[in-house]
Amino acid sequence: MARDKKNFAIFILTHGRPDNVITLESLKKANYSGKTYFIIDNEDTQGQTYIDKFGKENVFMFDKKAIAKTFDDAYSGDDHRAIVYARNASFEIAKQLKLDYFLQLDDDYTVFLHRFVKGDKICSKQITNFDKIVDSMLDLLESTNAVTVAMSQGGDHMGGVDGKIKNGLLRKAMNSFFCRTDTPINFIGRVNDDVNSYVCYGQRGSLFLTTMALQLNQVQTQQASGGMSEFYKDSGTYTKSFYTVMMAPSCVSIGTMGRTDRRFHHSIKWDNAVPKIINEKYKRK
Repeated sequence: MARDKKNFAIFILTHGRPDNVITLESLKKANYSGKTYFIIDNEDTQGQTYIDKFGKENVFMFDKKAIAKTFDDAYSGDDHRAIVYARNASFEIAKQLKLDYFLQLDDDYTVFLHRFVKGDKICSKQITNFDKIVDSMLDLLESTNAVTVAMSQGGDHMGGVDGKIKNGLLRKAMNSFFCRTDTPINFIGRVNDDVNSYVCYGQRGSLFLTTMALQLNQVQTQQASGGMSEFYKDSGTYTKSFYTVMMAPSCVSIGTMGRTDRRFHHSIKWDNAVPKIINEKYKRK
């Protein structure tokens, strides 16, 4: 369903790299024609550079310490290098802009893709009409009554045609969040906030959904400078993954992933994580 472009915008959540907002170029290649805003925090030393480059009307700066008081970041230190503060600040900014919907994106996405099965292979094709993708994803958001819907990542397609792509939808959302302004998400945890949130919301029966028909590619976490890269270099993925264990110890544990360069990663036992519909045959007579 086509929507008024005035009621939707893309928010690029960014910090410390105004000269390297890769996502903006990727959106241009995908022929996105709508409004784009840049969400930065007041601790960003390059804030003025963002304003000079993208225009004051397109850059929104939020108070990081003030936002930190509005949710549980599960952290008692002073290091607030994390995207979760921008995620939570975005809903109030969307309200100020009188948007009905918005899409949260990180600043380091290199390409947006269609994913589909052809014969015995998973194929990909670069998205060239992002406006239609927006309409389709918002239709999915409304038709499923999900809290948010997202695009898949490369790792979701491991296993080929017999892997997760045959499911169509996954009960999670990471990296890209199509949101309703009037349905704010309270992202939690200083890091791994997306996983923390879809697990904790999922335990209460809320839907976070990923479509396997679309994919975004991201710069490898520890390869770029700025953003969250410095945090991961300092603490590694063990600390990141353990935040979700703290949030939901009944269904999340620490595992490893990768083939040669193995690293720590969260492992979710979905049978214990979310409510499910039970077959009517088990109903008490």
